[in-house]
Amino acid sequence: MSDEQDAKPPGEKPAAKPKPAHHEEDPNKPVWEKDPTAPEWQDGSSDPLAQALKEEFGDAIESARSFAGDLTFQVRRDAIAQVCASLKTKHAFTYLVDVCGADYPKREPRFDVVYHLYSFAANRRIRLKVMTGEDTPVPTVCGVWVAANWPEREAYDMYGVRFEGHPDMTRILLWEGFNGYPLRKDFPVEGIDTGSAIYPEYYEPSAGPVAGTGTGWKPAKPPAEPVEKPS
Repeated sequence: MSDEQDAKPPGEKPAAKPKPAHHEEDPNKPVWEKDPTAPEWQDGSSDPLAQALKEEFGDAIESARSFAGDLTFQVRRDAIAQVCASLKTKHAFTYLVDVCGADYPKREPRFDVVYHLYSFAANRRIRLKVMTGEDTPVPTVCGVWVAANWPEREAYDMYGVRFEGHPDMTRILLWEGFNGYPLRKDFPVEGIDTGSAIYPEYYEPSAGPVAGTGTGWKPAKPPAEPVEKPS
C-alpha cells in the first residue's frame, strides 16, 4: 500500500478510480454500429389517458410515468379493480397480458403487483403497479378479466401475495402446504428441504404431499414390472 493509503483513517474507503473517458462517437456511423443508450423515465402526467384517469379517480392514481413509450401508473391498492374496469370498458384495454409480482425486501410495503394491459384498438401497452404487504390482500381483477384467475394464483404461489375476492385462492405450481414462496428475494438459492423424500412414489386416490388433500402425482396403479424373456 502507498503512504497515502496508509494515512487514511481506518474504515474509510479508498477513492474510486476515475472512469475512462469514452471517445466521442462518430455521428456518421450506421445505427447498428452505435453503442446502445438506455431510455430514461419521463413524466407521463400530460398523457391524455393519464389525465382521463386522474380526472376520474383523483388521488387513487398516485403517479404516471413513461419509459420507452410505455406508460406506467402507480395505483392505490384499494382502487385497482375500479381502475382496471374503467380501462377495459372506457379505454379499450380489453386484453390482460399478465399479472405478476416483484419483491423489494427492504421496502415497506414489500411487494408490487404489476398488471400488463394491451389495447388492440389503440395498439398500445400500459402497465399498472400496486404496492402491498404480505398481510394486505389486493382486490382481485377476475371480475374484470376472467384471465386474471391463474396469474393471480401464480403471484400468490410465488410471492405469498393474496387477492381478495378471488374465486380459488390456492397454489397453482406448488402444493398446498409447501414451505415458502420461491420468488421472494430471501428464499434460499440452494432451495429447501420440502420433505418430498418421505412421500411414496405412488399415492392412494385420497393421498398426496398433504394428507387428505388429494394433491400430487397419483397414478391409479404402479406400472407393471417388465417380464423377463426366457433365455
